[in-house]
Amino acid sequence: MRKSHPVRRAVLAGAATVSGIVLLLSLKPASDPGSASAAGGAAPPVAAQSPQGGRGAGAGTVTGDAARTQYGPVQVRVTVSGGKITRAEAVQAPKGGQSDRVTADAVPKLNQAAVAAGNADIDAVSGATYTSAGYAKSLQSALDKAAAAAGSAGQESSGSGDNAGGSGAGQGTQVLTGDAAQTQYGPVQVRVTVSGGRITDVEALQAPKGGRSDQVTADAVPKLNRAAVAAGTADIDAVSGATYTSAGYTQSLQSALDRAGG
Repeated sequence: MRKSHPVRRAVLAGAATVSGIVLLLSLKPASDPGSASAAGGAAPPVAAQSPQGGRGAGAGTVTGDAARTQYGPVQVRVTVSGGKITRAEAVQAPKGGQSDRVTADAVPKLNQAAVAAGNADIDAVSGATYTSAGYAKSLQSALDKAAAAAGSAGQESSGSGDNAGGSGAGQGTQVLTGDAAQTQYGPVQVRVTVSGGRITDVEALQAPKGGRSDQVTADAVPKLNRAAVAAGTADIDAVSGATYTSAGYTQSLQSALDRAGG
């Protein structure tokens, strides 16, 4: 019996291997997403993400009422988007002496807690009981204003869309920042919220500070804010002892109202 030559065996083995590979490739099912689509299979769906994550509550920035505490006022400004708190910050907080250290430690924690909780039901920061209580109170008033504005906007949008020549109803809510007015003691800049043609909230983004200006600003700005909302225009009286701040406030407020169409 004649033995096969070693070279011939190697050639036959190699040919068999190549044939097997070709056969396997021709029978291999499509398994990657692109092949699945080509073969008529369904590729895994990709979820579309909504940037706001909510249902039409819109966005707005509202400042709560200043809450008086044993160590000074606390006032919170909150930004709401899609029905959720996306940002919280303290516009006013106790300062001077040990209060500076307490405020620097407590306020960032309270800001984070407000965003995480989504409401004013937040725990007090250890060592800052009064500041925490004032923060929560001002935060709640801001959320109440935001809810009222959202309700008002909803009523307006459900009403008649023909408001030509009307008195401002159905205009929705606008948040507008006035020009910074330079004064002898520093710039004053006002942001105003207008809803349905009426001023619903005013806040000072900039005001004189440092030295005695801190005391003057803390006393005058809340009064000017209330006066602007009550008057509905920039025609408000100056606060006694804060003539320059009052003048800058009304100038910036008027520029904001001009942008809102008066």
